Amino acid sequence: MWEDDLEKAARSKVVWIAAAVTVVVVGCGGWWWYTTHNRVAAPAPASPARAAAAVNAAPEIAHPIPADAAGAAALPALADSDQLVQDSLAGVLGRDPVARFLVPQNIVRHIVVTADNLPRRKVAVELRPLRPTAGQTVTAAQGEVVTLGEANFARYTPLVRVSQSVDVKALAVVYQRLYPLFQQAYEDLGYPDKYFNDRLVEVIDHLLEAPEVPAPIALVQPKVFYEYADASLEARSAGQKLLVRMGPANARIIKAKLKEFRAEIINRK
Repeated sequence: MWEDDLEKAARSKVVWIAAAVTVVVVGCGGWWWYTTHNRVAAPAPASPARAAAAVNAAPEIAHPIPADAAGAAALPALADSDQLVQDSLAGVLGRDPVARFLVPQNIVRHIVVTADNLPRRKVAVELRPLRPTAGQTVTAAQGEVVTLGEANFARYTPLVRVSQSVDVKALAVVYQRLYPLFQQAYEDLGYPDKYFNDRLVEVIDHLLEAPEVPAPIALVQPKVFYEYADASLEARSAGQKLLVRMGPANARIIKAKLKEFRAEIINRK
């Protein structure tokens, strides 16, 4: 039952907390491996009317990503970008880790929608960029009290270990090069006058505010699904509850990487 509720949501929510600092835009090596082995056509230039509209609708940007005209010209169209992401990751991590963790379709779009939804109450399971977390949720009963304990946290360890090994500076360089794809996906999501990097900084700040809850974590089952027994904890966002669900040690590792990544993508003026 817990599997059908919080677990399924967790599969999608993990993406920017873990995947964005691991297997989505990892390392300069992957980018250069791809561009030296594959030639992609530059996208067609925008019409004058569309370009003017884009200028008029330009958002106020708090944390701009420096433009890289050469990198942008080499990017495929968003709809054709999955191979770029996959091959870049395989060039850095090997094909086995990519096959293990990544859902290979609509990668950039799914990252963007999931990141945008992390501060909300729910995340769309069908839009997850990562494969389901291995194993079943582990609960324990102490009399009439059901808890989520240490045994469950280990299920997230493989992905957290990958996150821990990421070179965040290299990640930020690749994010900058791929940024036009993320921005387009964000605009397509319904934010034509917003800037994705600003939203990403907001999301990271929100996740860093997640409480550290020691195990065992008490659960209740008011109807069909399990919930956190602490009402204030249950009322938190999908992203913050996922960090709690991963366990304190795993959450600290993810938060440390998020802090590093945030430092690389903010406007330091």
